[in-house]
Amino acid sequence: PSFSSASASFSSSSSISDFPSSGPSFSSASLSFSSSAPSLSFSSTFSSSFSSVPSSFSSSFPSVPSSYVSSSSFSSFSSFSNRVGKMRIFGHLSLFLPVVLLLLLCSFSAASTGENAAAAPRAMEGGGGLSSVLSMLSGARRAVLRMLGLVRTSNSLNGNSNGFNGFTLLRNPLHSKSSATPKAERVKKGLRGLLPAGVIPLSVQVDGAMRHLRGLQRDIDKYSFLQTLHDNCEDLYYACLMEHTEECMPLVYTPTVGQACIEWHTLYRHTPRGLYLSLEDAGQVAEALKNWPESDIKTIVVTDGERILGLGDLGVNGMGIPVGKLALYTACAGIDPRGCLPVQIDTGTNNVQLREDPNYMGLRTERDRTAKYDALVQEFVEAVQATYGPNTLIQFEDFGNQNAFRLLDRYRGNSCMFNDDIQGTAAVALGGLLSAHRMTGRKVEGERFLFYGAGEAGAGIADLIAAYLSKLQNISLQEARASIFMMDSKGLLVDSRKDKMAHHKLPYVKDASVTPPCTSLLECVTQIKPTALIGVAAVGGAFTQEVVEALVAAQTDGGKAVLFALSNPTSKAECTAKQAYEWSKGNVVYASGSPMEGSEVNGVVMQPGQGNNAYIFPGLGLAAVAAEASRIDDSSLLMAAEALAEQVTASQLAVGNVYPPLSSIRQVSLKIAVKVAQHMYDTGVAMRSKPKDLEAYIASLMYDPRKEPA
Repeated sequence: PSFSSASASFSSSSSISDFPSSGPSFSSASLSFSSSAPSLSFSSTFSSSFSSVPSSFSSSFPSVPSSYVSSSSFSSFSSFSNRVGKMRIFGHLSLFLPVVLLLLLCSFSAASTGENAAAAPRAMEGGGGLSSVLSMLSGARRAVLRMLGLVRTSNSLNGNSNGFNGFTLLRNPLHSKSSATPKAERVKKGLRGLLPAGVIPLSVQVDGAMRHLRGLQRDIDKYSFLQTLHDNCEDLYYACLMEHTEECMPLVYTPTVGQACIEWHTLYRHTPRGLYLSLEDAGQVAEALKNWPESDIKTIVVTDGERILGLGDLGVNGMGIPVGKLALYTACAGIDPRGCLPVQIDTGTNNVQLREDPNYMGLRTERDRTAKYDALVQEFVEAVQATYGPNTLIQFEDFGNQNAFRLLDRYRGNSCMFNDDIQGTAAVALGGLLSAHRMTGRKVEGERFLFYGAGEAGAGIADLIAAYLSKLQNISLQEARASIFMMDSKGLLVDSRKDKMAHHKLPYVKDASVTPPCTSLLECVTQIKPTALIGVAAVGGAFTQEVVEALVAAQTDGGKAVLFALSNPTSKAECTAKQAYEWSKGNVVYASGSPMEGSEVNGVVMQPGQGNNAYIFPGLGLAAVAAEASRIDDSSLLMAAEALAEQVTASQLAVGNVYPPLSSIRQVSLKIAVKVAQHMYDTGVAMRSKPKDLEAYIASLMYDPRKEPA
């Protein structure tokens, strides 16, 4: 719209929030439209009076839907005409004309009170264009509603940049500070009477929450309590996780999250925590994304629930995994929780028992294996990029083998995405192997690897080891794979049965005439004589005493063997730390996928490390977000693994730990992010201009509720 003239005077000189309940009175006004005006919508009613409002329209006037009229206040034309005094208005003009006049006339008042101070002058001078005019109108609308008593002012929205009233703000965990809210802020944000009078510092709240947590007996109850904090005050939740990382991480993620997913349909909290997208939403995914209240999403974790940890197909119950992973993105690397979105893609479940449970919340059908599945995933990826930007990080998590590899191959070249089960697990395992050589005396290129398990994790680790060896020794990938042997449920991968193998296993098939087939783990250990045995098959107890003793006996150089039992949760671990140390008489370098208790070996208390993906994916994600990366390739994962190994101290190695302490994980994540982001700039995948001080810039992005805002 264009404005030829506009003027207004107020009978009261009070501020907007102090207008009398009857609303302001306008003595004169004039306005003209050259063509047409924007469409405006309201949700409240008017209660002001006007002495005279002359106006003229040369063409048309704005459309104001009838939904702005409250049925309780505007039951008839006569009640409305009584409110506007002696104005004689016919037909629909009785609704439209006063609204249009008020909105535009009061834009100046809106500007003077800070509602739209910058936009109004630019619009009226013609320098701001249509967007400035519309911005001015938006500010004018808000000002008019306040002035006319249609919304509460100083005690609700005044000073609240999030647009919530006080009660709604307290119910929003991303914005509520609960009882830690300062007195002045309570008044400003309309919280008077909604909180007890005392102001409880966040640190005191953390102490209280941890006392309550420690009083609970079952880990699943502790998980539920932490999720209660998560659903009510994220500052408190994340302060607990950051302050007590080693204690809380096993409760927020593995191993407890596995049980939480099993019970998800009974533990469901009836609070919006992520998006559920099913086949029924096909064609409407973009609309679903827009229903999420936060618009500046930077990091997404998505699962289809088919392979949850080592527990199998849990359908929509798998939502616990994206929720837990994103909690670690924030706790371990400071990714702003407002920019995080958990997503569950529901295409059915083959878990019959779960599907028939009356409380199960997903589609009650078998998993869809048709083109509909691929179409929904593609629509999701494209909708994310269109809604939040092409550099939005998407982490694929716990997809079944038949989909995980092909989806990674399909989207890794044109999206900022990675699969944590394949690539994240690989990087944390490689980081542990790079540290282990300081205890074994062997370098990684001198190891002979045997993988027990040939799924996503096994193939991912093997691929990254091969890539590392290829780069280090300047050899081909095929040559690098010569020292890597792999077993699946049928035994060693050999060419005599390759016709029936999944695609991701084929690079590790051995010539049966050179390496005779073996079917049992003990047989393979005895025959191949590995220096490193890596368990990723989710077969609990697979590393028996006989297997461990055979592994130690195979070390012809007299050094320690590497024994990584990486399967999750704890019930699926191939062996415990205590078993490994006792059976080997302390002659193994051990790491596990879930936390394990230490054990005394030769008078020294060994405290092994947990090969937790949380050492990798939070820092990797922070790098991608900071650099606005267009994609994530294997070279970035290599950088992350090297950065992880560099931060393992001699004191950690002395107690058998090949990983840094979890208490320092935020600093670890920062160092990984800096190294990976630098690599992204060097390789041209960083879309954001590089800051002068990369580390300082990345550190400035890290959310920490314990710090006072600047």
